[in-house]
Amino acid sequence: MKHLLGVLLLTLTLISCGDRTKKKESKVERQSEFAEVNTITKDSLKFPVYDFAEFEHLLKREDGKTYVVNFWATWCKPCLEEMPYFEQVYAEQKNNGLEVILVSLDMPSMWKSRLKPYVEKKELKSKVVILDDPKQNEWIPKIDPDWDGAIPATVIYNTNDRKFYGHGFTYDELNEAVNGFLNMN
Repeated sequence: MKHLLGVLLLTLTLISCGDRTKKKESKVERQSEFAEVNTITKDSLKFPVYDFAEFEHLLKREDGKTYVVNFWATWCKPCLEEMPYFEQVYAEQKNNGLEVILVSLDMPSMWKSRLKPYVEKKELKSKVVILDDPKQNEWIPKIDPDWDGAIPATVIYNTNDRKFYGHGFTYDELNEAVNGFLNMN
């Protein structure tokens, strides 16, 4: 019940932040839009676009590195407030085996108009990927069974441990969490 309520809240948040006049698309139109956006992404956005099946491998790497996987969107004010901390920790720790993956949950209509300009303006150095999979009820519990779907949310993991954080970070909190994982290696 708690999970269902969380998913409903996430859905309402996404709807309230999105274009309310958007008509329901057929599966064919959706696939066509995805193919078009994917082409645009490859050529001009330079962000990979994944559905969850394609994305999931980024949550399970066992290569001796520590991964920080942050779920965010340009319409999420707390996400944008914590973004500099991810960039700072990455800059300070990338030589110690840290990888930061910023997973945008922005809607396709925002990729060129909001996501790309934000990444360019802020000169983000972390890897940015787009998770475009409308089956949130299926993939949210695969990331963490207790995740209600709210963002910002972060997974930090390495071959020794994995932890989910369903909240935003200050620089000190993020740095402390990352150092705990780096000290395991």
